[in-house]
Amino acid sequence: MELAGLLSYFVFFASFACIYAIMALGLNIQWGMTGQINIGVAGFYAVGAYTSAILTTPPTPEHLGGFALPVIVGLIGAVIVSGLLAVLIGMITVNLRSDYLAIATIGLAEIIRFLIKNEEQVTHGVRGIAEIPRPLVESGPLAGPVFLVVALICVAIAYFLVERARVSPWGRVLRAIRDNEDATKAAGKNVVSFRLQAFVVGSALMGFAGGLYAHFFGFISPEAFQPVFGTFIVWAMLIVGGSGNNKGALLGTVLVWLVWSGTEIFTRLLPADMATQASAARVLMIGVLLQIVLLTRRQGVLPEERPKPIPRGDS
Repeated sequence: MELAGLLSYFVFFASFACIYAIMALGLNIQWGMTGQINIGVAGFYAVGAYTSAILTTPPTPEHLGGFALPVIVGLIGAVIVSGLLAVLIGMITVNLRSDYLAIATIGLAEIIRFLIKNEEQVTHGVRGIAEIPRPLVESGPLAGPVFLVVALICVAIAYFLVERARVSPWGRVLRAIRDNEDATKAAGKNVVSFRLQAFVVGSALMGFAGGLYAHFFGFISPEAFQPVFGTFIVWAMLIVGGSGNNKGALLGTVLVWLVWSGTEIFTRLLPADMATQASAARVLMIGVLLQIVLLTRRQGVLPEERPKPIPRGDS
């Protein structure tokens, strides 16, 4: 492969890793900090992607919208719509036990995916939405690197905000709920309200990542939001890196994405009749990686860092 090809692949790899990193940070708020099992990550990811696409694509009779708004407006819209959806879903489900919440969010993600497939007047169905603009530079050799810079800035801002939240009193309450919900209630905290807040903030980050994805590829369709791409891999990234640790979420994103991308290169070298089996083997590889990490480092490569206790008199 020529140098230009390697650089192009690196830009693609890093841009996609940034998108997944934001989703992993959102999931870390829900699972790592609060103990909520959200198996519907792909649903919020898809809602963010379609919201931003509808707001920013040129006018068209093929689907809802085509408002040709700036990319930044599309991304803000993705956060707002994903967050509002999380409020509606969270008000019904967030007080459920973790296993029931997992079942409810699986159903939610599948409902969203089937709605996207079948509501053609809104989403253009299985044909998807095209002509989604990229931020700052639409096309040409600089489009990829410019997007990567934008994505890195987004990851840095998301990490800063989530890390600040982790060490704040708000983050302490979330961890207290995760570790001992009854004791947190006894301390006078509104557990339901805090759980709902964590669910909404995490889901809004997932929607933001979906918006970035739409502007990265310039085209979206329901196939991009299959559970294996939108939920399974994100969970694997967080568990491998270390749930409860934002640095671990970022490290896990890079490690799992390296394995996933590396196996894709390998499968391309195989004969066509073996490609289908090889795709399943890629998922198996991620599963094997998960098993190795869980058997050798149950808390992930970077275990959770407990904030330093507050000295008496400073609270």
